[in-house]
Amino acid sequence: MKAIIGAPVKVAFRPWVEGLENVPAEGPAILASNHLSFSDSIFLPVMLDRKVTFIAKAEYFTTPGVKGRLTAAFMKGVGQLPVDREGGRGAGEAAIRSGIKVIENGGLFGIYPEGTRSPDGRLYRGKPGGLARVALATGAPVIPVAMIDTEKIQPPGRAMPKLMRPGIRIGKPLDFSRYQGMDNDRFVLRAVTDEVMYELMKLSGQEYVDMYATAAKRQLAEAAKAAKAAERAEATAGAKASDGS
Repeated sequence: MKAIIGAPVKVAFRPWVEGLENVPAEGPAILASNHLSFSDSIFLPVMLDRKVTFIAKAEYFTTPGVKGRLTAAFMKGVGQLPVDREGGRGAGEAAIRSGIKVIENGGLFGIYPEGTRSPDGRLYRGKPGGLARVALATGAPVIPVAMIDTEKIQPPGRAMPKLMRPGIRIGKPLDFSRYQGMDNDRFVLRAVTDEVMYELMKLSGQEYVDMYATAAKRQLAEAAKAAKAAERAEATAGAKASDGS
């Protein structure tokens, strides 16, 4: 997949990268990235010599039809592992097991601590659990990765990407060996996650929001629904007023 899409992506978008030397040439590591766009999972692996394995929602692998099969083939080609995000705690455990397996095999495991794409370009609170538990269970270093401007290239809902230069800023590895064996302590999981998010904030320059991105998306959806209801009510009132005149 790198051979098929790597060169065209580099030529068309000319991504810039800082801190490439912070990714080890071999051995396990966790790449913890902010998440602005679907294309984050394309640009980062393309710019690294090594394979990066991310987890992705299962719908990308199970959608029927020609488009669904093409999407599934593409996701498998770029090293994505399917995880059912609707499965509650079982889904989270599956993601953790997948990450640990990648690390135990000496690979690079990519994860988005926010759990979903940012709805507005800001950096949201990291979810404790997946990232921290994989790091503490394996002892692998955590490398913060900031994706820059990818949300401008392909915002949610846009099919065709805009040609412009995205950036990738890779920070120095974080060592959490001081917490080894404490992967069931929720306060430790929170501390590890918050430390990674702080580094991502510094690297990306994003405004930090101390709430989960999933909650922010719900608020935006509810606000949009309320706005539409208000528009309908206003239109109905206007129509009644016209009939009355």
